[in-house]
Amino acid sequence: MDLFLKLVLAAVLILLLFRMWPAYKAWQEQGRKAQQGDWAAVVLPLAGVAGLVVILVLMVR
Repeated sequence: MDLFLKLVLAAVLILLLFRMWPAYKAWQEQGRKAQQGDWAAVVLPLAGVAGLVVILVLMVR
């Protein structure tokens, strides 16, 4: 029964990928392109979160 559920889940995920493929192609062709400062806007908050996690881990030790 467990194997059957895994196979059904895999089939559903594959069908979902086929269903979403046209939307993905449209987003790639017509979507907004990244600007000069977009990566800095992403990296700075991620670095802040990573720093906070490191501080929390060091506090627990």
